[in-house]
Parts: sequence; C-alpha cells; structure tokens
Amino acid sequence: MITVIGNLKGGCGKSTITFNLAIWLARLNQRVVAFDLDPQATLSDVNEVRREESGDPELTIYRPDSDPGKVFREHAEDEILVDVGASNLWAMRQAIASAQRILVPVPPSQADVWSTQRFLNMVKEATMRVEVPPQVLLFVNRADTHPGLKESDETDEALHMLPDVQVLPCRIGQRTAYRRSFSEGLAVFELSERSKASDEFFSLTKLLYPELAGDSSKKKKAPKEGKKSAKISKTG
Repeated sequence: MITVIGNLKGGCGKSTITFNLAIWLARLNQRVVAFDLDPQATLSDVNEVRREESGDPELTIYRPDSDPGKVFREHAEDEILVDVGASNLWAMRQAIASAQRILVPVPPSQADVWSTQRFLNMVKEATMRVEVPPQVLLFVNRADTHPGLKESDETDEALHMLPDVQVLPCRIGQRTAYRRSFSEGLAVFELSERSKASDEFFSLTKLLYPELAGDSSKKKKAPKEGKKSAKISKTG
C-alpha cells in the first residue's frame, strides 16, 4: 500500500509521523520503504542520524532523484510511505495520484485548517482521473496538551466539516519526547514505550493498521532510555 503523508503548510509534523510509522512497521517485520520527496529532506536527515547511531532496524529511504513510478512498481507488495513537501509540487501530485491513502496531519490553528483545505483541493485535482480515489485521513497533530486550551477541539470541529474525508478519532500531542527521540534517530516508542507520546502514537497505528497493531506487543521491547543524543544535522 502506498500511503502519502503530507500537507501544504510546513511544520505539520509529516516527517516525524512518516519516520515513526516506518520504524514501527519495520519492527513488526513488515517490508517497508520510505520516499522522501520533500526538498527539506528532514526524513533523510533523521535516517542518517539513525545510521550513525547504529539504529536497528535500518530504513530504506529513496530521494527525489529516484524514479517514483519505478520504485512503486518494484515495491508493489511492500508498505510504501511517502513524505511530500509543497516545494516540490510536481512530485507531490505524482505521489498523490499513485496513493491508496493520504494521511494529513493538521496542527491546531486556523492557518493550518486553511492550508489543509487548499491541500485537499490539490488532492481532488490530482486524482480526478484515478479509477479508485485514495482514502483521505485527517487528524490533529501537535495538539495542545494543556486542558485549558481549546484550539485543538476547534480544529477537530473544523476538520469534521470538510467533505469527502475521514477525521481519525485520535490526536498526537505536542510533546518533548518527539523532539528528543528525533534528535537521536529513534522513534518515540523506542525512547520509551510507556509514555503519553507513545500511547498516542499507538492509537494512530491501531487506526491505520488494525491487523498489525495487535502484534506490536509481541515484538521485542524498546529500551527505556535512548542513546546519547546525536548532533543536530545542519539541514534537519
């Protein structure tokens, strides 16, 4: 299955979600490859940190100089995760037209809701001639963790008003664990499986991969403590 993760506005957390999903799938012994089509190359940068830290399992990540169509054909039986960025609109449209589903992280702000509406218009245009349109899944990402803040609830309500999409009943909070694990080339659940951040992420995986989520507890446990932080790469 080809899953595109993206939105038009930067800072939505798509690379973080893509990286964590890829590691989660790989740890369940799934054949997974990732395609980094964002010129910012954040996904490629964090994977390089993971290699330097000898992270296991390793990830296969393709860059834009690879032919997307060829990669999609060669890995037709695998899970393919595509991180797309607005600064490469041609590649974004090509990936969207090939996808079976599109996962759209939406931070809690009015600007991000507007950006999401424009992104959905692009999805509609890119898939007009597709025989089976992709499933479009939205969720609130980097949600407020303070109960007194209402922006996440308001964003969720706004997303439910958008046509032809499914809003997932889960939220990923704005938590320090994601920044820390990313700097070490780790998925958030590799840093600690018993954290609020991990619980929220596992809620997302249960919705995206219900047939696999039940197997995650059978795999080896992640270390409770992460490795020593790697230096932040110059483009990360």
